[in-house]
Amino acid sequence: MKRYALRQLLQLGVVVVGISMLAFAILHVIGDPVLLLLPLNAGKEEYERYHKLLGLDKPVYVQYWKFASRAVQGDFGKSWYTDTPAFTLVLERMPPTLYLTSAGLVAALLIALPLGILAALKRHSLVDNLCTMLAVAGQAMPIFWLGIMLIIVFAVRLKALPASGYGTWQHFLMPAFTLGAFLAPLTMRLVRSGVIEIMNMDYIRTARAKGVGENTVVVKHAFRNACIPIITVLGLQFGQLLGGAIVTETVFAWPGVATLTVESIRNQDFPVVQCAVVLLALIIVSVNFLVDMIVGLIDPRIRLG
Repeated sequence: MKRYALRQLLQLGVVVVGISMLAFAILHVIGDPVLLLLPLNAGKEEYERYHKLLGLDKPVYVQYWKFASRAVQGDFGKSWYTDTPAFTLVLERMPPTLYLTSAGLVAALLIALPLGILAALKRHSLVDNLCTMLAVAGQAMPIFWLGIMLIIVFAVRLKALPASGYGTWQHFLMPAFTLGAFLAPLTMRLVRSGVIEIMNMDYIRTARAKGVGENTVVVKHAFRNACIPIITVLGLQFGQLLGGAIVTETVFAWPGVATLTVESIRNQDFPVVQCAVVLLALIIVSVNFLVDMIVGLIDPRIRLG
């Protein structure tokens, strides 16, 4: 298990380094931030002075080495607009995004698990067809459209929930459901196919022949083995949930790191964007590492392979 964990950590470390290099290179291609920082009537000498002050006059590989050597120590530089450490800005906005993503993951599981199991047990019935229709409709719905519809119905018409903001549990309901609806269809279909496959296995028939109750067969024997691909996909989809949080935070005016990143990209505030990308990448690879460990514990054949 230790060798398996070490191998996974090395692979994830390479991924983080690759993401930081890619983000650094893309940011230096999209434009010159000095043009935004200086007034329109600034002269060439002032432009060159700011260019040198920000370290943009050096080759890209030199700039990246300087950035990486400081980032390892937790120093991502200061925001070019607020003169505040980028790490502090991103860290302040990280909890709302993580809370929202976690709430969306819980909402997706609450929707997908019962519907997926029910569709598998009622295979080819009206219930199964309705669940499949819901899955297809959920995958076809854009996140921003669903969020806007929820605001119109529950905030504007019914006045039951706040339309935007962050603070109470009521603020979580619509954004969490929006994110959950984004992930639930895929998870529900995985649960359905996994349970159907497991229910046809020999050990399930043996358990039934021994007189084990149907609920015990489904929950204890079938669902546990069906969880392995579900857990793996949830770990992979966690990154997509963080990506979906960008749209969700924008629709619901959620003060998270995704909104901060979009604003910083618009302003070409390189230190903040680089810090946000690296920290989000670390969170995603950490979740994937945790998922790999859980799957390895559930099925030892995976880590032995």
